[in-house]
Amino acid sequence: MRETLVFLLFFITLTVATRTTGSVKCQTGSLRYPFGFTDGYPIRFNCSNKTGDAKIGDFVVQEVTNSSVYVNIPPMCKRQIRKIEQLFRENLAPSNIQNVILLQGCNKSSSNCLIKSRFVQNRLNLSRCETSVRCLDRATTDSDVMSIGDVVNRSDCKYWFSSITPESKDTKPRFSLSLGRIKLDWWIKKGCSNTTCSENANCNVVKLPGGGFGHRCACNEGFRGDAFTVHGGCRSVHKRKGLHKLIVLGTGILIGVTLIAFLIFTYIYRYKRSAFSSRTPIANRLLCELAGNSSVPFYTYKEIEKATDSFSDKNKLGTGAYGTVYAGEFPNSSWVAIKRLRQIDTSSIDQVVNEIKLLSSVSHPNLVCLLGCCISHGEPLLIYEFMPNGTLSEHLQHERGHTPLSWSLRLSIASQTADAIAHLHSSVNPPIYHRDIKSSNILLDYEFNSKISDFGLSRLGMSTDFEASHISTAPQGTPGYLDPQYHQDFHLSDKSDVYSFGVVLIEIISGFKVIDFTRPYDEVNLAVLAVDRIGRGRVVDIIDPCLRTENNPKMFASIQNLAELAFRCLSFHRNMRPTMIEVKEDLQRIKLMYFGTELGKSRNRSEIDMKRLNSLESSPRV
Repeated sequence: MRETLVFLLFFITLTVATRTTGSVKCQTGSLRYPFGFTDGYPIRFNCSNKTGDAKIGDFVVQEVTNSSVYVNIPPMCKRQIRKIEQLFRENLAPSNIQNVILLQGCNKSSSNCLIKSRFVQNRLNLSRCETSVRCLDRATTDSDVMSIGDVVNRSDCKYWFSSITPESKDTKPRFSLSLGRIKLDWWIKKGCSNTTCSENANCNVVKLPGGGFGHRCACNEGFRGDAFTVHGGCRSVHKRKGLHKLIVLGTGILIGVTLIAFLIFTYIYRYKRSAFSSRTPIANRLLCELAGNSSVPFYTYKEIEKATDSFSDKNKLGTGAYGTVYAGEFPNSSWVAIKRLRQIDTSSIDQVVNEIKLLSSVSHPNLVCLLGCCISHGEPLLIYEFMPNGTLSEHLQHERGHTPLSWSLRLSIASQTADAIAHLHSSVNPPIYHRDIKSSNILLDYEFNSKISDFGLSRLGMSTDFEASHISTAPQGTPGYLDPQYHQDFHLSDKSDVYSFGVVLIEIISGFKVIDFTRPYDEVNLAVLAVDRIGRGRVVDIIDPCLRTENNPKMFASIQNLAELAFRCLSFHRNMRPTMIEVKEDLQRIKLMYFGTELGKSRNRSEIDMKRLNSLESSPRV
């Protein structure tokens, strides 16, 4: 018993690993003698019709070495102890030295090898079993393998839970455990003799229970093949040197061809890049024509490089999925934001064209203003008005030193954002579907007015008089904000933006991250969490702790109303969601109920003015 404990604790102090090796497949020639799948082999495996895996009884064979067979034993509560009898064969049995047999339902109180390591318990899922798991005492016999009596009779246990054994590579053990498998030793009957092993093989004796002997044959160092004479014996490795030379020669030729191809590709790429850069004025004009609006100013690369101090890190405002945004300052001009796209390819040009088309065709106080663009050195860049107060997401997550937003500011930002999205859906023909509404795409100006940005994924919808209300396109957007029905049927509509805005409303209420893997499994997605809590009347569970400190019944009433509006926006079926016009109108009613009198509005304005003073102190130098 003590030896088993020492063995277990020794290996646990080293690296504990879960076995990931694939199983042995039932393919002709996949195993060497004496293993096979027909009656002609001393050690015969079964073959699973479903998976094609080699099996011993109910258990899958994972690995076969010169001395052992490793079998997968998945942890299972209340597996009858008699199941282990399947592993005791005429030429196979569990090794008596290295295996740790894990049992349940034991009567003997002296069997005190209770697995206490939390790490091992989690790996073996011990928490799901009603009874504790114990280790089988090691047999006192000097045989190399166990007997059935060692396990079934001596243990006085009802169930066999699983097994643990060291990992190995042939005969060299690795210093780590493989959980959920067992090591079987194999042998051929009778002791060693000169007639059973190949001329260039050695014979190893296996001590069997009851005083019997078996043997195994293994090729000597420098030889490979089947160590038994019945299958051709061992062959010298040196005879394969010619083949090795051919392999080396072939590999060298392959490397040479690959190198030449790489050099050709590099030359073509540099030539195309150089040609593209030399045609920058043409690309600028083409971009302008594609955008359909020649009034959008174009800047040279040198002007933008100078404005951003050569894209220095001190001017970096943030990095997103599509590129990096820098603060810049042109002569005799205020600060601007310059987006430098990360990828330089056709898709990035398409995004630039799309953004210019859409932003130059609409005008609204809560949409970010496009001030210019550039495509030079193969890089597309877009220039926007500068937003000194960053993004809504940064404020809700308290990033970059931002202080928490008051409820009045949150409500104003939500209302302004809804007004802008409603404008895109209803006041423009054809309508514009943004497709990436999220808190990090809602920017805040000096007075904390919201500005929707990033129209790279936006698409034009159908005209209002057209019969269809959606277009078919592959889902794109940000995880956590993506409309689940759009993801299911590829039908993009105005209701997809409604769903995303519903997630933003929940962010405004809670301050929670949209995707957070530190939350319980079924609450990782904020929308799922919010729908559950609101549906059960537990809005209080998702209110931002920063808001709970305010003892304002009027505020909590408006939070409840906003949560109910978000709940409707997050309906799975798009037909159950309100339109953005309805969302806008509901938000205006909620604001009116909260602010009430002109006094409340003036207090809100004073708060915004204080925020503005603070933001001016922290904004870039002018």
